[in-house]
Amino acid sequence: MKKIFRDQAIRKGDKKIINGWVMYDWANSVYQLTIASAIFPIYYNQVTRSGPDNFTVSFFGLEVINTVLYSWTIAAAYLLVAMFSPMLSSLADYTGRRKTFMQVFTWIGALSCGMLFFFDSSNIELGVIAFGLGTLGYGGSIVFYNSFLPVICNPEDQDRISARGYSLGYLGGVVLLLFNLLMIMKPGLFGITDPFLPARISFLTVFIWWIGFSQITFRRLPRYTFRKRRKDKETNIFFEGYRELDKVFKQVKTSKRLSFYLIGFFFVMMGLLTTMFMAATYGEKEIGLKEDVLIPIVLVIQLVGMLGAWMFSRLSARYGNLQALLVSVIMWIFICIGAYNITNTIHFTLAALFIGIVMGGTQALSRSTYSKMLPESTTDHTSYFSFYDVMEKLATVAGTFSFGIIEAITGSMRFSVLAIAVFFILGTIFLLLTLKVEKNSKVIKTA
Repeated sequence: MKKIFRDQAIRKGDKKIINGWVMYDWANSVYQLTIASAIFPIYYNQVTRSGPDNFTVSFFGLEVINTVLYSWTIAAAYLLVAMFSPMLSSLADYTGRRKTFMQVFTWIGALSCGMLFFFDSSNIELGVIAFGLGTLGYGGSIVFYNSFLPVICNPEDQDRISARGYSLGYLGGVVLLLFNLLMIMKPGLFGITDPFLPARISFLTVFIWWIGFSQITFRRLPRYTFRKRRKDKETNIFFEGYRELDKVFKQVKTSKRLSFYLIGFFFVMMGLLTTMFMAATYGEKEIGLKEDVLIPIVLVIQLVGMLGAWMFSRLSARYGNLQALLVSVIMWIFICIGAYNITNTIHFTLAALFIGIVMGGTQALSRSTYSKMLPESTTDHTSYFSFYDVMEKLATVAGTFSFGIIEAITGSMRFSVLAIAVFFILGTIFLLLTLKVEKNSKVIKTA
């Protein structure tokens, strides 16, 4: 009976399962907002700065610019995810236990966020390693989380459910950030006198929130999904994931539409995720904004992001996924050019508003567009989404590493921002090629 249950097909459209899946966005987005975007980048800059003009930090004896170390830590974490997710995805496909792997990465990420409570200027290495592991846990869990979308949803519902997940994630992140913002702005209300303690407590709240709400997801998602049986007992499943990745790559190469889309997606994610990770750091270091200004601005981005995800979902329903995605990417190009010239709080706030509008829409549409492009007959959703997520993680590696390299060479983060604009321009070119191939294929089918 147990064996039959493992191989049993999952009924798509089950509201209970879908609601449970969506709740993981609510659970994990507090990492993206509190740790990656708002409080931790500002706190990190403060504790790693030894003077008003001294941004050099010692990391295991290596002298490096603090923000360069920050961006390279993100790059290293996502590189590890990209390297090992194929192997883990293979295990998930062969055992049907994709939820188990998702749980493991969730615990790694959440516990590491809790460890940041002990991070201060006396233990830079602890803080950097814990941040890196938190990023690794978040990125690793998303691989398996995304792979559930085509398993539990019908194709016509995937845009809506994907956007709903991102919107709920923005809302969850905002709720916790509001509490942490109150604690940082009014520490006296909580009996706190140490100026650094509120930020450290906020890292602990991320651990509690992430672990707590993710249990709803893990109770509702199916324990087992599609299970791929081994045809050859001598097949090494630890390496099969890389073979699966190569097989998916070969299948992708046979489709111009999918090939152009994934290349465009790569450049778009280079720009978007680098912006997400580096925006608060840029505002604090390059423009001199304080946490009482930066955190509310990041909060506004999340609120506008909920609206943006909904707007682009409606836009895609009316004009098509690729058309809506192109609109968002073109908007990103102008945002980056404007960000290069930012000099004050008003400019930064305006840029943040536009970032909020396009960020949610771009992410939601990218995920659901790829999901719709998968072969209808496939059951290897984890392998296909592993390929997608490997590209996303490598895009993060390339983007954040480039950001750090350019700052290290030029001494200014502004030139790194211009590089992000170039990423979006390249993404636009390949998305236009995807759209052209799609239109041509429709003409051929009609004829």
